Amino acid sequence: MSARFLFTTYEYGDDETAPPDDHLFNPRHQTQRDIIQQLIISLLLGLGAFTTFCLLRPKWPQFYYARKIRVRNASPLPDLPTSMFGWIPALWGITDADILATAGLDAYVFLAFFKMAIRFLCVASVLAAVVLVPIHRYLGNGNLFKEITTHVLGFSIDQTIFDDDGKKPLKPVKPDPGFLWALLIFVYVFTGLAYYFLWDQTQEVTEVRQSYLGSQATVTDRTIKLSGIPEELRSEGTLKDYLESLRIGNVDKITICRQWGPLDKLLEERQHILRKLEEVHTAYQKEKKRRSLSAEPESQDEASQDEEAQPLLDGPSGRASRPKLTKRYGKLKLRSKRIDAINYYTNKLQELDDCITEARRKEYRPTPLAFVTMGTVTSAQVAMQTLLDPTPGALIARQAPAPSDIIWKNTYLSRTSRLLRGWAISIFVTLSSVFWLIPVAALAGLWNMQEIRRVWPGLADALKDNPFLSSFVQNFLPTAVLTLLNVAVPYFYDWLSQYQGLVSREEVELSTISKNFFFTFFNLFLAFTIFGTAFNFHAFWETLKGSFKDTGSIAVLLATAVEDLGPFYVNLIILQGLGMFPFRLLQLGSVTLYPITKITAKTPRDYQELDQPSMFQYGFYLPQPILIFIICIVYSVLERGVFILTFGLVYFILGYFTYKYQLLYAMDHPSHSTGKAWPMIVYRVILGLFVFQLTMAGWLALRQAFTRAGLILPLLAFTMWSYWHYTKNYLPANNYIALKSVREGAAESNGIQRTLDEEREYGMDFINPNLVTPLESLCLDGADTNGR
Repeated sequence: MSARFLFTTYEYGDDETAPPDDHLFNPRHQTQRDIIQQLIISLLLGLGAFTTFCLLRPKWPQFYYARKIRVRNASPLPDLPTSMFGWIPALWGITDADILATAGLDAYVFLAFFKMAIRFLCVASVLAAVVLVPIHRYLGNGNLFKEITTHVLGFSIDQTIFDDDGKKPLKPVKPDPGFLWALLIFVYVFTGLAYYFLWDQTQEVTEVRQSYLGSQATVTDRTIKLSGIPEELRSEGTLKDYLESLRIGNVDKITICRQWGPLDKLLEERQHILRKLEEVHTAYQKEKKRRSLSAEPESQDEASQDEEAQPLLDGPSGRASRPKLTKRYGKLKLRSKRIDAINYYTNKLQELDDCITEARRKEYRPTPLAFVTMGTVTSAQVAMQTLLDPTPGALIARQAPAPSDIIWKNTYLSRTSRLLRGWAISIFVTLSSVFWLIPVAALAGLWNMQEIRRVWPGLADALKDNPFLSSFVQNFLPTAVLTLLNVAVPYFYDWLSQYQGLVSREEVELSTISKNFFFTFFNLFLAFTIFGTAFNFHAFWETLKGSFKDTGSIAVLLATAVEDLGPFYVNLIILQGLGMFPFRLLQLGSVTLYPITKITAKTPRDYQELDQPSMFQYGFYLPQPILIFIICIVYSVLERGVFILTFGLVYFILGYFTYKYQLLYAMDHPSHSTGKAWPMIVYRVILGLFVFQLTMAGWLALRQAFTRAGLILPLLAFTMWSYWHYTKNYLPANNYIALKSVREGAAESNGIQRTLDEEREYGMDFINPNLVTPLESLCLDGADTNGR
């Protein structure tokens, strides 16, 4: 097999009627050689990154062992071998119980999804290879497998009907009618397998969650977030008496959120001034040390016992000048003067300390939100699962977030403001996802030969004459650009979620998961399937306008295009799995930015922050695997399904090891949602099954198999019933702790080790830290003036 075979674009279809250069950059016209090329490129990238990680892992523990070293809860984890690959079996040996004990429920749920996907894809890929491949080869069109056979054997074995002279083929033999029945059966088989593994994993997650949360005793489990408090109840004593009169249990403590805005602003300003003061102090100390070393003779190294007590009067070269800053004053700030920076920031800090002390004594207007800590977990669960007041929107009890997760500046936002922010950002996200199609389509249009020829004819000729370059642009570049886009866009949606007015970081993270999945599903799947490949900008707009004129054409486009776009998704999954996961394991972004961050670090506080583990955000890492799993389901029955299922299996195996290592050893996840991401996973998998069934119904209908297409309707009805069934019967167990599962004081009485949540929340209370936390002092002792 020559290199030219691997990198030369192979086309099929009616080439004589196709426009010139039409197929060169069209993902619909790719074959197994394109998969080989994508494999080669992805393996080169992945193996390079993985080898680098294995070499650097024992040498750079500050990156790849950060959580194990600095997070106390991770200390029970076993030390991984320092050998090149010895850490892999050791990592595999860490059980789910160890994950729960050291990384928490969120990490367990995240990895449980990967385990479920691996089990499904393992069975489905075997079935596809053993049963579906022969069915497609001998009963269906089998174009792909016939191409493979032709290149291997050197001749084609297609069955054709010849004329009387035996010279000219008339047309291929029609596929066996049983072919469509076989595909219908496998739609049922794969749907059944998906639901089996989904419900089995859901049951396991539910049982683990109930057991885990029911056995611990944290202040969060005993606390409810009470919203919609009437004005007459907005005092701690009155609200406590009212709740206890409902006979749902004793109330330990109530924190009514108040309009703490002025106090929070003072603390923010103080933090800014404190950092400025540390910067000028550190710069001054460095300058004093440098001048002192350059001015004093070596023979007089021990002449002075206290540098701070003696002024440096050895000469101009030995005197360190204090830092200065320019202070503008006057009506229009046109006049300025140079003042001592240390004195200015010190005085400013003292003024702020006095203002904060006074502000902490003030009484602030209460809001309709409070955190109520009950006497027992049972009382808190009863309050959350009952209707406390018949008035709409009044006294709504929900599970409180952990004290460290609360965004206190959002607790005193009005309900109207919070609703307006939520709706505005939701509308903006929807519109932005639509408008993301424009730059994607415009950029993709540059890879179409016709578009390139219009803009740069010379480049078009060069690409046509160079099979290596043209194949690289066709196969690797589209998936690479979309991969980069899906890495960058989540940061934008995470930034939007920060301004949505959500009360906790847990809600921000779940909101980020939702937004990023919507972006990936709409743009990466629907945009490239319903609206065509988007590799021809003009065709994209025509399809888009036609779809808006006739919404029924969207279903037809989905069924028509989904099979042709199989090669594109095969390439995407190969790149994401084999090529990108090793780079995530390598933490290329953190490693690259570390030298820059270290150079810009000025104070001891900056250096301390450098040592903190990187943050693992589920909103960044969960949406894409869900989409990959949906793509695997949608393509499972089609001709290229065996490739997508197989490489999807590889993707989830590599992803499981990558994220397991990062969650346990390398990265920290301080906020926690007690596994509330699982319902989001379930709903989106159900959505994927619905799309799969709808696509296959349209696919069969387009082949005039209306009876078979109609037989998929019961599956669609079952999928909708599954959504209702999960919401009614499983979702409550993912939102609450069943009273049967609650074991009050079990850990204390039995001497059981504290859970991760108990360790995190030890000594915490539901109160705004700005009201009680001691004011931070200067961080100067032990400053590393040499930059370490």
